[in-house]
Amino acid sequence: MKTILYATDYSENSELALKYAFNLSTKMEAKLLVIHVFDYPTFFDHISLKPEPPFPDLEGDAFNRHCTQLKAFCKRVLKSDKATSTIAIGVIENKSVIKGIVEKAKDVDAFLIVTGMKGNSKLRELIMGSTAKELIEKAPCPVLTIPSDSVKTEIETIVYASDFEDEDFGAMDKLAEIAKPFNAKIRVVHISTLEKSMGKSYTEDLETKIHKYIDYPNLELDILYSEDVFDTLKIYYRNSNADLIAMLEREDSGIASKVFHRDLVKRIETYGKIPLLSFNAKQYVIFHLE
Repeated sequence: MKTILYATDYSENSELALKYAFNLSTKMEAKLLVIHVFDYPTFFDHISLKPEPPFPDLEGDAFNRHCTQLKAFCKRVLKSDKATSTIAIGVIENKSVIKGIVEKAKDVDAFLIVTGMKGNSKLRELIMGSTAKELIEKAPCPVLTIPSDSVKTEIETIVYASDFEDEDFGAMDKLAEIAKPFNAKIRVVHISTLEKSMGKSYTEDLETKIHKYIDYPNLELDILYSEDVFDTLKIYYRNSNADLIAMLEREDSGIASKVFHRDLVKRIETYGKIPLLSFNAKQYVIFHLE
């Protein structure tokens, strides 16, 4: 059974992410593991004039407290004892939230990590954006970030922005596993500069190639021409009524990759209002096309 890992900081903006993760795990018949990463206080954080036990169990107390808080959080957000009884809960002590999430994802061989994206202030948006960015770079599996103002948990249309490199096909293959339980349409979009117009035969070859390697019939290809990738994609997302944006993030191996992927993902994380599913290209370097 696949495992979906959801990480929360108990904040209000993470509540929708839990609902999204729960619905996703139900549809995919996957196990949902809800975790919270904390750094327990030292003995000196508790110094006061009040009598204290001679050897306080700070670590044990912290684990118990966070377990209780995490269970209460899930029950309040999901509003169902039955729902909370079907999920697994875990609290992790680690000075680094990212490291704690990544190590747990590796331990359980997570299929997907789900987390909230934005907070209620500009400063928090910056912090959450940076955290999500680092998580995407280090996670052993795709990372799904949910904006706090996204309200739809069902998925009907997924847009995947592609450069049609080998790793793209590996990411699309995994994306199809998410789309299938929803019977969601996957719209693969490629933005080409105006001076690099592609003929009809090239487009047809790409469609043939996609369907050869991706076993999912509810998928279509759109090729657009523009010098402004970000604005063109924003318009495309809006016109396509996308419920989920999926992208492959690559290392800075060239100007095209840097502009199309790293900067674009960062800007969408900052301003987007649609859930963003990010694939790290390093996970798909073994996906070679014959």
